Amino acid sequence: MARILIAEDDTGIRLLVSRALRQEGHEVMVAEDGEMAIDVLAEEAGAFDLVLSDIRMPGITGIELAHAIHATFPGLPILLMTGYAEQKEAAEELSAIVTGVVEKPFTLAEIRRRVAAALPAPEPLRRYA
Repeated sequence: MARILIAEDDTGIRLLVSRALRQEGHEVMVAEDGEMAIDVLAEEAGAFDLVLSDIRMPGITGIELAHAIHATFPGLPILLMTGYAEQKEAAEELSAIVTGVVEKPFTLAEIRRRVAAALPAPEPLRRYA
C-alpha cells in the first residue's frame, strides 16, 4: 500500500486519521505541525506517496507547507484538510500544487476515499512470457 505523511496539530484528528489509514494497509508517519513535517520529509528524502495536511496549524500553515513540498519534491501529491471555508478557498487557488481539500468534519469513510483518490495509480504488474 501507500506511504503517507500526516501533518495535523490536533492530536485527536491525527490519531483518528492515522489509525483509519493504517487499517487500510497504509504505512503512516505523523507530524504535529508543518515544521515537523518538513523535517520528516527531509529525513526521509521525500519518500512518501502522499502528504495529508491540515491547513490551519501553528507556525508553518498547510498552505506554506504545500509550497515548500512542491519546491523540493514537485511530484509528491498533497491533500489538505480544513474546517474553515476561507481557507478552503485559499487552498483551491493552489490547484496546480494540491490534489484537493477535504472539509472537516469528515467521516472515516470519506477520508479513506479521498486519500485513495489522491494517491498515484499503482503501476501495472508486468507479466513475463
